[in-house]
Amino acid sequence: MTLENAVTLLGTKGGPSLRKGSPSPSSSALQIDGQTILVDCGIGAARALVEAGIPLSSLDAIVITHLHSDHVLELGPLIYTAWTTDLVAPLTVYGPPGLGDYWANFLAAMAFDHGIRTVDDKRKPLSSLVNIREYVEGAVDARDGLTITALRVDHPPVTDCFALRFDTVSQSVVFSADTCYFPPLAEFAKGADMLVHEAMLGKGIDTLVARLKAAPGLRAHLLASHTMAEDVGRIAAQAEVGHLVLNHLVPADDPAITDNDWCQAIAQTWPGTVTVGKDGLRIPLRQKDRP
Repeated sequence: MTLENAVTLLGTKGGPSLRKGSPSPSSSALQIDGQTILVDCGIGAARALVEAGIPLSSLDAIVITHLHSDHVLELGPLIYTAWTTDLVAPLTVYGPPGLGDYWANFLAAMAFDHGIRTVDDKRKPLSSLVNIREYVEGAVDARDGLTITALRVDHPPVTDCFALRFDTVSQSVVFSADTCYFPPLAEFAKGADMLVHEAMLGKGIDTLVARLKAAPGLRAHLLASHTMAEDVGRIAAQAEVGHLVLNHLVPADDPAITDNDWCQAIAQTWPGTVTVGKDGLRIPLRQKDRP
């Protein structure tokens, strides 16, 4: 079966907290030229993939942008659930330095259950199916006509945080990862068919900070480490991308903020096609839909 080239937003919320009715934390599925790549793996990613009609065992690779919990907390559980379902083909997982330690510790935590299932179910040991590859800035891999490239972005206090670019002969998609306004990202994303960029709306920061009283340093972190919507538009305009998708929304569940608020902020600096991310939204890739 030939898959339609598309990005499916599995979780569109910035930050790891969950509230009734809120979107899930960060995770996206990229289907491009017959390959299915999971980008980040926040809580809820496994269920969201299944509900989107993407079997866990169909993943060709997983790429983690950085090790903040809202991007990696369900990585081990998702892979393990795929294994207990029907994962039999090798799976490569790419991530920044530290990913290998995460995976080793996860396997250690699951040693009791894993031992039982390899004996009783006669499953292949999970360690034999999962290939962990740590990457840094530059070329990440070239696989079946798809090249993956990483750009270190500015997301203090995390040093190893990377925007990702996926290129085939026909299309290109860029994920910003978490970053403050970072002008070099425009050159990295130059000419991409789709830019999936994190976004923050200034009018929602006060309400969000007031709600999360256990994080007194949150305001300073948000302002230092994330990108205002107007600046996201500047990146998209300078990069001349085909389609801008807002993701990792801060705030994502403020009832006083509408899609129109996001679009008005973006319109100040970006005249092209924009989509405000929603969990479960599938966005087909269309080539060179320029502003």
